Amino acid sequence: MNKAALGSRYLLGLIYLVFGLNGFLQFIPLPPPSPEGGAFLGALAATGYMFPIIKMIEILGGALLLSGFAFPLAQILLAPITINIFLYHLILDPNPQGLVLPILLVILQSIMGYVYFHKFKPLFAKA
Repeated sequence: MNKAALGSRYLLGLIYLVFGLNGFLQFIPLPPPSPEGGAFLGALAATGYMFPIIKMIEILGGALLLSGFAFPLAQILLAPITINIFLYHLILDPNPQGLVLPILLVILQSIMGYVYFHKFKPLFAKA
């Protein structure tokens, strides 16, 4: 196995597991969002179900990546979350320091997607 892919898998898994747990236990203080970002996060929180589902998927995906069990499934579950985290920080909360982790997530997810593309090839096959 490629060392970059293995390192990416473990680091991505650890990040998602920690921040997923942080959504429930709140042991890492997060900086206040921009007004636009706050409005978006407030709307998600107002639904009452969106954040718990997102955080549960982050915990599940992180655990799958760290365990090595069904990690292609973990990538599929976490890819839309990674994209939304990146776009949220790029568009709604454009703080250069706040973009470091989202860019890292995109890079790690991309490395894994490239190295393990053979696992996803059937998803792109003609029906």
